[in-house]
Amino acid sequence: MSDNAATIERLYRALQERDHETMASCYHPDVHFSDPVFTDLHGIEVAAMWHMLCERGTDLEVEFRDVEADGDHGSAHWDARYSFGPDGRPIYNSIDATFEFEDGKIIRHVDDFNLWRWTQQALGFSGLLLGWTGFSKTRVQATARRSLAKFMELHPEYDAEE
Repeated sequence: MSDNAATIERLYRALQERDHETMASCYHPDVHFSDPVFTDLHGIEVAAMWHMLCERGTDLEVEFRDVEADGDHGSAHWDARYSFGPDGRPIYNSIDATFEFEDGKIIRHVDDFNLWRWTQQALGFSGLLLGWTGFSKTRVQATARRSLAKFMELHPEYDAEE
């Protein structure tokens, strides 16, 4: 197994244990992360996002497979099951991930999943009716961004000024 493949496996094993600190250690300080919800995170924001998701995901279950890496690129597939929102709606999310590496760390991480399917599960009937719209997508992204900003305010270790 290549060192980069081992880094991907370490990332997902840490996610399975909700160990955000080990996850953060897999990333380059200048990392860029994007997915359909968190579209443009950089550096410390990536560590904060995983910290937030690990802390809130008390029933999070993760399975991963198809880890591949060659040279500076890698990929994996992972599935997440968890409860979402005040109603504890069950979520099953199937995610394809791609990675780029620099200095033995992940410098770029892109997760791809069906946002409409996610909104149907997370929001119920309104997600079914409106989850495919640009308005709904923008609203979900803005809510996630605000949630991350509030989380970072409450955790001084993510103060970008330090």
